[in-house]
Amino acid sequence: MTLMLSVLSYSGRTGIAHAQVSTLAEAPHPDATRVASPCESSSAPEATRQALRLVCLREPLELSHPHLRNAIIIGFLGGFVKPDDLKHPEVLFATYLRDHYGPSAHIELFGNHDAKRALHDLVQRLDTNHDGRLSATEKQQAEIILYGHSWGASQVVTFARDLEKLEIPVALTIQIDSVKKAHQNDHTIPANVVSAVNFYQEHGLTPGQPHIDAADVTRTKILGNFHMTYRDHRIKCDNYRWLSRHFNRGHHEIENDPHVWDHIASLIESQLVDTTPDFHGTPQIEPSLVTSTR
Repeated sequence: MTLMLSVLSYSGRTGIAHAQVSTLAEAPHPDATRVASPCESSSAPEATRQALRLVCLREPLELSHPHLRNAIIIGFLGGFVKPDDLKHPEVLFATYLRDHYGPSAHIELFGNHDAKRALHDLVQRLDTNHDGRLSATEKQQAEIILYGHSWGASQVVTFARDLEKLEIPVALTIQIDSVKKAHQNDHTIPANVVSAVNFYQEHGLTPGQPHIDAADVTRTKILGNFHMTYRDHRIKCDNYRWLSRHFNRGHHEIENDPHVWDHIASLIESQLVDTTPDFHGTPQIEPSLVTSTR
């Protein structure tokens, strides 16, 4: 059976979160924790629950689906977000994935400064014969998806580049309002990535990276740079303090946009059930999506 590795990432200004479902190597991560499902939680802020309202309406996945792949889903978080911080949609989305894919999925979250630990854990999980090295077969067994918001999106590209050095392929990278970290390049997608997509907005103190391109166009397909706008369609952001909402609202609106989360859920599911998402034309995530460039 093919193993799927998905990386779910977030870079907020306040922290680290972690959630775990199952493991390839069976050893639980020391920071593993469980939080309430977004479809059931009553303690999360309304904005966080609203961010995942469309995701929670999705039909439950048949876990006996003949084409369902095993998955490892990893998240990069920023700052000091705690594992049970329900103010962040990324934490609840990880638990949604846990519930949606059940025992077929391993879910982990890391701070965006914890990339070395994430890479160490990943290599250990891929090293199925525990000989301390990755064979060509072990490297190829994992279909990797890297996903992130803000600093986490920047870390996604850097992490993909780290995997390139190890000759580990990446199936898909997803960036949401990517904000480049110091000494990182968040717009050039390395050649070990098969497909990449970018969502961004242009307002506030931290506008997102508006354009990603491929280091090697013969090996990487840029699915699109999708420009989101919220001037005429406001997204609830009461999971952030007033100052953040006032000066950097767009950056938090795209993070809380239920259409974006629903589209991401579709992307992940299309990978896990071995189907190909259609990016020819405009994805159905209106009214926020305004332009797409390749």
